[in-house]
Amino acid sequence: MVTTSVQNVCLLSLAFLSLSGVHALSRLQRRDKHGKLGVPLVSSSDPLPPDQWFTQVLDHFDPTNNQTWQQRYQVVKDYYIEGGPVFIMLGGEGEASAEWMVLGNWVNYAKQYNALMFQIEHRFYGKSFPTSDLSVENLRYLTTEQALADVAYFITGMNALYNLSSDTKWIAFGGSYSGNLAAWIRFKYPHLIHGAMAASGPVLSKVDFYEYMEVVRNSLATYGESCVEAVETANKMVLKLLKSKFGQKVLNFFFRLCDPINPSIQNDVYNLLESMADNLAGIVQYNKDNRAFRSSSWNITIDTVCDIMTDHSLGNPVVRYAAVNSLMLDVYDEPCLDYKYDTMIEELRNTSWSSQGGSFGERQWMYQTCTEFGFYQTSENKQEFFASDFPLQFFLQQCTDIYGDAFNEQMVNAGVYRSNIIYGGLDLKATRVVYVHGTIDPWHALGITYTRIPESPAILINGTAHCANMYPPSSSDLPALTAARQEVGTLIGQWLQEN
Repeated sequence: MVTTSVQNVCLLSLAFLSLSGVHALSRLQRRDKHGKLGVPLVSSSDPLPPDQWFTQVLDHFDPTNNQTWQQRYQVVKDYYIEGGPVFIMLGGEGEASAEWMVLGNWVNYAKQYNALMFQIEHRFYGKSFPTSDLSVENLRYLTTEQALADVAYFITGMNALYNLSSDTKWIAFGGSYSGNLAAWIRFKYPHLIHGAMAASGPVLSKVDFYEYMEVVRNSLATYGESCVEAVETANKMVLKLLKSKFGQKVLNFFFRLCDPINPSIQNDVYNLLESMADNLAGIVQYNKDNRAFRSSSWNITIDTVCDIMTDHSLGNPVVRYAAVNSLMLDVYDEPCLDYKYDTMIEELRNTSWSSQGGSFGERQWMYQTCTEFGFYQTSENKQEFFASDFPLQFFLQQCTDIYGDAFNEQMVNAGVYRSNIIYGGLDLKATRVVYVHGTIDPWHALGITYTRIPESPAILINGTAHCANMYPPSSSDLPALTAARQEVGTLIGQWLQEN
């Protein structure tokens, strides 16, 4: 129950403040928990390599289709000595930022082994536009198989362009979804890729990824059970507040909703509850990872959130939960929380490259989840603190609402089944791949976290988050993270000595 003091504050404030009709840009732009690799910190003196363009085939599996398009890439030759290896960073579900070409731990490996460096942007993301728009008809060319073939054609093209010898060894790097790609390209094109480093890659496709929120809970518990208990209590209070007119007004005000919540619109409620959970999930996923952020004040960690959630002086748990929400809105410079389901769906239906869903890669990534991966971070585990706040059906409905009736539960299940057959899931049999995960990162639940075949070791780093080993080293890094980076470097050196 909301305390009397909180009730009074609400009533007084509601008399003067209404956020109805004031819309934020969209929460699409801050869905960081969906796994995107961030950008490393770069000083102003670090020159970035210019974009270059490779003429790529639109459909690698239809010999009658001769359409081509321009794929973006970058190259750094500063450390290369003739006869050295080639390192290639694979782009994922976002822009291939040139910052990775000057910082990131792989640059240290390039210096060590005198490597030529490339980064290739994934088709349909960033500025790599294979088609005129993002219609469903065109998105059929957005598959992992096409993306991997892009890399294969690119490698062949660069071998010719740079006159590289036939025994030049290429090492692939990737994190998150592109970590999958790094492992899969070694599996599918071993004659082109000599080895791979796959960080935080969820190689097992899964429709109902309820384990994600399990790891979020466990990660918050590293601060203390008091933090978890506060979140659980806050969520229960939110659910109770939704049941009364007054409670809805409390939520409207404290959580800075752009529109008054109407509990009869179930998808709005699911979207609101997921938005609240996203605040915690995103912070857990990227906890202390040394990445840059759009806000110079960004330093929000599990400790930051749990300090708020356990601070009784701020008010009851729901008020503290709202304080976390306000903190995230302020970081993203959003005036209010736009939780409206129809607004989100309308944005994701837009087929223009310049739309919010297109420019942030969300329409594209959602398409891939509907056709290949699933990865829906549900609250289906009834033991977790979000109970049934956002069930699987809520996510499956989005596939249908965005792309059409054919994109139904049957299609999603078939796509996930197919992906695991093609790549092997956790039974992936690629050699010379090192899989790196952190225990704090929820995505490790779908990754290879222990060595299954001797030729491809797994490194599970206690206490680190998403793709932590890929970012530039810091003096505050955990010793286990430092050791993992060193182990990866040693493995690369060993691979380069092998035929």
